[in-house]
Amino acid sequence: MFRSIDTLIADLADKRILILGFGREGRSSYAFLRKHFPDKPLGIADKNNITLTDPAVTLHCGAQYLDAMGDYDIVLKSPGIPFVGVDIPPRCTVSCQTDLFLKYSDSTVIGVTGTKGKTTTATLIFRMLQAAGLRARLVGNVGVPVLDHIGEAENEITVMELSCHQLEFMTTSPHIAVITNIYEEHLDHYNNGFAGYLAAKMNIAAHQQANDFFIYNPKSTAGDYITPETLPAKVILADPTAPDAFLDELAAANPHLRGSHNRQNICVAMAVVRRLGVPDAAIRKAILDFEGIANRMELVGIYNEVAYYNDSIATIPYSVIMGVDSLGNVGSLLIGGMDRGLDYRDFADQLARRQIDNIICLPDTGHQIAELLQERHCRSNIVLAADMEEAVRAAVKLTPKGKACVLSPAAASYNVYRDFEEKGNHFKTLVKQYGKQQA
Repeated sequence: MFRSIDTLIADLADKRILILGFGREGRSSYAFLRKHFPDKPLGIADKNNITLTDPAVTLHCGAQYLDAMGDYDIVLKSPGIPFVGVDIPPRCTVSCQTDLFLKYSDSTVIGVTGTKGKTTTATLIFRMLQAAGLRARLVGNVGVPVLDHIGEAENEITVMELSCHQLEFMTTSPHIAVITNIYEEHLDHYNNGFAGYLAAKMNIAAHQQANDFFIYNPKSTAGDYITPETLPAKVILADPTAPDAFLDELAAANPHLRGSHNRQNICVAMAVVRRLGVPDAAIRKAILDFEGIANRMELVGIYNEVAYYNDSIATIPYSVIMGVDSLGNVGSLLIGGMDRGLDYRDFADQLARRQIDNIICLPDTGHQIAELLQERHCRSNIVLAADMEEAVRAAVKLTPKGKACVLSPAAASYNVYRDFEEKGNHFKTLVKQYGKQQA
């Protein structure tokens, strides 16, 4: 099928379009449509009130904003809007920026998803391509809406980080698809819980062709849910436990990539770029130059001989345990956030077995985990904090010199913050404020 941005514009020309959600991606969709259709009537729906001066836009705001879908042919859905209990009108097609990009761009697309590790893996792939001198772009769930660059990405390699929300309504899959791992998360987003979440993740490979590639680590949790012989694409196994001297070298080369989880991220990234002819010299350079990613075991600073790390992206128990084990010597661990119905009993068992001096627990889930830890006679000092400021002040006071203090929530942030980034930034601000006072 011939694909181009001109074809996309032609296909949208006679459609009644609703932009569902007016955050970062919704505003990007609006800018794209207005660029190509300056006077076209559009609808915008959001549960929050919208201030917009555009006489050709019909606004649908408030609690019943989803009711507007039946009046439109195409709904461009923003990723964070759940459809739990929502009946999609039969005459309405739900799409998203990601799906439009995959359908109409002639860019070679590498799609990366997974419960955890997708940002690091996608970034490593992008950096390896750059190091090899290839024209590449990193977009998607990293905070760069894909339609912002659809016209510029032609004949390039596009590395796309994909969340389950972006994958849910996709009808096209990338040329190279990657799943890093699969754990329970976002269960409140789907009518059928984990089954819906898993189906959304697997959508990354569901529409591939025989000349495409699907890459995953069969020893990861993704291996529990993937049946390779049922997939349409060629399956490439990236096993970081297999003997590999080059991988050994890379995994030990950069302190920002310590831990077995990052060994897997490197292994998967290598498997991807080698499909595109990237030499080992470029792979090595990308690893050596990698400076880490904000909110992912990010060193905030060292105050009074205590190293403070922001790992606010760690929103599930697995990520917290991997981070604690890879860092080692954790004096204080800050946990807790929005309750999404996860079972924390096994997490409490694992925390109780680790030698963490202080476990500082934030609402809501942190207080639940504190009870579980006390039931297990955990030897750590359990502190209940009312908010982030109280938690940081306790950490500054209690963390032993020579050890680390880590914010690693094991929960989402939406009970207090807009997202994990806002939570991490608040933590960093408070650490710098109170850490300097203590130093």
